[in-house]
Amino acid sequence: MLDLSRVAGQIGEMIGQLKAGGQERQEHLVRALTLLVDRAIDFETLKRKASQSKTTFLVAGLVEPLGSHVPPGAIPSDFSIIATDGSQIDVDRHQSARCYLINIGRVRLDYGSDSGAELQSLPQLCADSKDLVISSGTKEQVVEGALLNIKRSVDECRHLADMAAELPKDRPALAVIDGSLILWGLSSKEYPDFVVEQLLDKGFIKCLDDMLKLAQERPLALSSFISFPRSTDVVNVLRLAICPHETADCDKFCGEINIGKRACDAVSGIQDRDLFDSLLGVGERSALFTSQSKIVRESYGRHRVNFFYIKLEDEIARVEIPEWVARDADKLSLTHALLLDQCQRGQGYPAALSEAHEEAVVTGADRRNFLQLVEISMADEHMPQTTSAKARSKNARWL
Repeated sequence: MLDLSRVAGQIGEMIGQLKAGGQERQEHLVRALTLLVDRAIDFETLKRKASQSKTTFLVAGLVEPLGSHVPPGAIPSDFSIIATDGSQIDVDRHQSARCYLINIGRVRLDYGSDSGAELQSLPQLCADSKDLVISSGTKEQVVEGALLNIKRSVDECRHLADMAAELPKDRPALAVIDGSLILWGLSSKEYPDFVVEQLLDKGFIKCLDDMLKLAQERPLALSSFISFPRSTDVVNVLRLAICPHETADCDKFCGEINIGKRACDAVSGIQDRDLFDSLLGVGERSALFTSQSKIVRESYGRHRVNFFYIKLEDEIARVEIPEWVARDADKLSLTHALLLDQCQRGQGYPAALSEAHEEAVVTGADRRNFLQLVEISMADEHMPQTTSAKARSKNARWL
């Protein structure tokens, strides 16, 4: 049991540290904002520097001038929003039956002359060997934990593509998922190539291909929505702007310099949302940027992830879109306008995503009931059940 009385003093120390760093952080923010709107900074030179430099931090690729702030466009009289979200019950290694469950919430909201709503919760139990492992020849990777989260993201995108195919071809529509379009979990070297190929190339990218094909014949856009983002990609562009070297190389030029003493540290400690909260008016979007993450550069191809920030009443959100949306002025404007409208309807968060979450959510009680149902079903079939001593101990406290 957590003894909060022992933590209270530590919390006080943390608050003191945060307060002490507030003044320096404010100074860094003022410096960053000055750079953001500095007309003396040549856009093309900075763009080239961002693409050629070797940094120890992720730098956004530049598409539009840094200080851009774009108002929303008009909303169509008739349009649709489709959204998916997911949740799961992971494999429980302390139970006899090896299985997991993915629950996908699907929502379609139609606005205008033919308004309506469709909400679905689609649970899928996975217990077959082809679902429990990803294999290639004699190699296998168990699907559980972080890898199950990634598989669920692929399933969310697949359901979104299926829903998009059912939309009327002449009706403007926006497809939305929660979180990032970048499968960050596959960007490390933790997983072998055959796992990345199965989940990314043959999974997520295939779904994006299907969405692109649909978007080529109808007014359809795709985006993801990240609430309260912690990204620093754009701030890191400003670090390059004040870097004294023509082409930055962090390890070569600054590897021996302590953090806090480098020239670029004059804007450290702040996040992109801090910048755009000061720059943008409510409803406006920032300039467009591209993700220069390795997994996007190497694997996303024509779906290369672009992003912008949008200012809402109470926060700054990050919106990610594939390049084919970013390069189409109508689709980009549609994304901006409809996401803003959704946030206004949903008290700061897209209404369709809120509904999709409600359809997808799996509570603690749901997990317990699911596991109990599995146990009862096994008992009815007179199947042997074994659990770990740890699980039995948790279910039968004896002190």
